[in-house]
Amino acid sequence: MTYQPYEIIGAGRPSRFLLTCDHATNTVPPAVNGGDLGLPAADMERHIAYDIGAAGVTRALAELLQAPAILSNFSRLVIDPNRGEDDPTLLMRLYDGTVIPANRDADTAELERRLNAYYRPYHAALEGLAEARGEPVIVSIHSYTPQLKNRPPRPWHIGILSAYDRRFTDPLMARLAEDPELCVGDNEPYGGHLAGDAIERHALRHGRINALIELRHDLIATPEGQAEWAARLAPVLTDVLDETGL
Repeated sequence: MTYQPYEIIGAGRPSRFLLTCDHATNTVPPAVNGGDLGLPAADMERHIAYDIGAAGVTRALAELLQAPAILSNFSRLVIDPNRGEDDPTLLMRLYDGTVIPANRDADTAELERRLNAYYRPYHAALEGLAEARGEPVIVSIHSYTPQLKNRPPRPWHIGILSAYDRRFTDPLMARLAEDPELCVGDNEPYGGHLAGDAIERHALRHGRINALIELRHDLIATPEGQAEWAARLAPVLTDVLDETGL
């Protein structure tokens, strides 16, 4: 089977929502150091390699919303599709205390090769989906680790990241905060967006409604947790979009 750097599901679905999952897998393409970054298998299963549980939530949520979705098919350690091309963290050599052997000596030519093989095709496909929908509402699904090394635990169950366009994110956070069981973060566990990242590139520059949703990955590590969170989010997203009239 020919390697493909992304997967699109439900391209013909009718919803205005367009779901994205930038860090869906821990796949290392065969053309990158023979499909091995030089890390132990246990490290490739950690959050440093992909967003644990995010792909499952994306698939389930897309089905419930009858929305298309695009998911990356390369590890963020190969090249990070949620970074601008001039971002110094685009190709990580050290992440959360772990050295990435196959990236340590990667030169400009190797970076350009990975951009052309993985990063740029993903973004071209994402933009094609967005343009085809006219007025899409882009919802990007991510997850985060409950605790980084030598850092305090993160109490939030869900965080909504937003930059200067908060038309959708503010009412979305307000609706989520109505649930007494949830600890909702406003640009937590880290702040908004970076220039050139996926939401800035495909939503903010075009004035498209958007939200970046971060879920704590211990809550979505299993298929059951993924389905539970998709079922929780689907009606909230739909209701907020309807009620705001955006």
